[in-house]
Amino acid sequence: MEQENISTASYDVTSLTSLEKLEPVRVRPGMYIGSTGVKGLHHCIWEILDNAIDEITNGYGDKAVVILNKDKSATIMDNGRGVPTGIHPVKKKSGVEMVFTELHTGGKFDNKNYKTSGGLHGVGAAVVNALSEWLEVEVSQNGHVYKQRFEYAYDKSLKKNMPGTSVGPLKIVKDTKETGTKVTFLPDKDVFNTIDFRFDMIDERLQELAFQNKGMTLVLIDDRKDESVKKEYYSERGLLDFIDYLNESKTKIHENPISFEGEKEINNIKMYGEICMQFTDSSTENIASYVNNIPTTESGTHEAGFKTGMTRAFKEWTKKLNLIKEKDKDFEGDDLREGLTAIVRIKISNPIFEGQTKNKLGNTEAYTMMNDLAYTKLCEWIEDNKELAANFINNALNAAATREKIKKISDAEKRKVGRGTAPLAGKIAVCTLKDPEFCEFIVVEGDSAGGSAKQARDRRFQTIMPSKGKIMNTEKQKLENVLGSEELKIFNTAIGTGVLDNYKEEELKYDKIIIMSDADVDGYHIRTLWMTYLYRYMRSLIAEGHLYIALPPLYKVYKQDKKGETVKYAYSDDELEKTKKEIGKGALIQRYKGLGEMNPDQLWDTTLNPSTRTLQQVTIEDAAKAEKMVSLLMGDVVEPRKNYMYKYAEF
Repeated sequence: MEQENISTASYDVTSLTSLEKLEPVRVRPGMYIGSTGVKGLHHCIWEILDNAIDEITNGYGDKAVVILNKDKSATIMDNGRGVPTGIHPVKKKSGVEMVFTELHTGGKFDNKNYKTSGGLHGVGAAVVNALSEWLEVEVSQNGHVYKQRFEYAYDKSLKKNMPGTSVGPLKIVKDTKETGTKVTFLPDKDVFNTIDFRFDMIDERLQELAFQNKGMTLVLIDDRKDESVKKEYYSERGLLDFIDYLNESKTKIHENPISFEGEKEINNIKMYGEICMQFTDSSTENIASYVNNIPTTESGTHEAGFKTGMTRAFKEWTKKLNLIKEKDKDFEGDDLREGLTAIVRIKISNPIFEGQTKNKLGNTEAYTMMNDLAYTKLCEWIEDNKELAANFINNALNAAATREKIKKISDAEKRKVGRGTAPLAGKIAVCTLKDPEFCEFIVVEGDSAGGSAKQARDRRFQTIMPSKGKIMNTEKQKLENVLGSEELKIFNTAIGTGVLDNYKEEELKYDKIIIMSDADVDGYHIRTLWMTYLYRYMRSLIAEGHLYIALPPLYKVYKQDKKGETVKYAYSDDELEKTKKEIGKGALIQRYKGLGEMNPDQLWDTTLNPSTRTLQQVTIEDAAKAEKMVSLLMGDVVEPRKNYMYKYAEF
């Protein structure tokens, strides 16, 4: 406690500076939290949680708790030093009010209070306040508990309703011996599409954070149901536990992961890098990268530096170990990383992110640091593990040979097919428009539904490909078998991008790729098989937001009376009850068993018409989570899948 008291003195209200007003957040929330959908909603929790974890990782406190409350609000609390409560000498406001009502107010600008931080440099707390119906903050500090409440309410000075308005000053409500911050907020239903927090998303994030911060305790409590659910997260081994978790469903080539770390300062920017890696028999690479605990789903300079350093080290030792002759074709970095699972994390004192929501790191210093770290440490490791390193190198050389073979097959296919649509005649119904921005490619389950879809579609912009049954599970197949599949060849030719390393976004012929399957077990399986293929072979298609799932209705609810026929569609059992009430007495219900039961008009109204259909966009929220789920559900190792099914399936 002595250390915390000393720290509180050095982290006080004079550390805070204000740069601009709060109102813009309400006008353009997407600029600050990415979206107003499920992702943006949870981003609010991450922002407050990032602040708590910044405290802990900088040596203050050791525990953070997330609570989901019955009234749909969320509480995040920590046992750090607490947000400064003193009055700012210039602003004449408490530190709490400044942090929660003004953008760019925080103690993270000058690196004196935080060596590294994951929060949006003071933007996070204010952004969450701006997008909430109300927010309450309690700070335990100086022997007291201070409390303040903010609401979307009338601001007397501006004479209008304003987001995050203080409804009273910061007050002492009781005494305490503890320190820390507790924030409770109710997301505004007028801002977000949904305000229902998802346990599974928070569960996954806390698990990852625990792996990245060994020795830290994280807790998730769900109080929304009659029986409270509580889960604790703690990791003793850090990234070694993390890599075991990611590779649970994979066959490992070597049992002990390669793990190393290092520190460096460049241009007054302090950095700490840590890498943990393990090779598996998978045909693809999986790199999970993080900056100050935040997943960087679009990678960045730290990941690029690691890749370069790793390739340099192994290429240098390929020659030293005489594993390649002068005339032989060398491997590339992609070949070396085939089957690699790696966790690449960096802590950096002044991160520069490309985009407000921190998906990609831009610091050149991070590239230099991680390049040198990977090269130096891997050279040392190879020196002590020559036999195993030779095994990895030979695998890379084999992968290079296979890549060349695939390129020849791909080039031959392109020459044969050309740019025309004639080879697809009879296999798919191609749209007439050629501008990819307006065009959709729809994969439909079964010939029957495919026939209806061809009649129902708008032929100007909708291309239909009937899928004959189930495509192969590409997670379990060799590369040449996947590329030899007739149905996947048709799909690849129509889409135009190429696969794996040959993927070219600019060649994409359709803005939306839509998977349309029945709302039953077989339909879900077909959907999963297509998503697995696209995740493995055209991942950028998902990352760039082109993949969608069509959601056909489960029920038609209708009534015939003097006014004519009234028809509505319900997409879930809950929606069915609401729809029955809307139609009123005498409502009749038809349960759809599949898309094939619908006539073309119904298929257009419910599933194809852009103004009435429901599409679900497929995203990669977190590469580590997506990789684990694909391997778990579609891979060869049975036991983890069985455990998952027993945990989550409703029998």
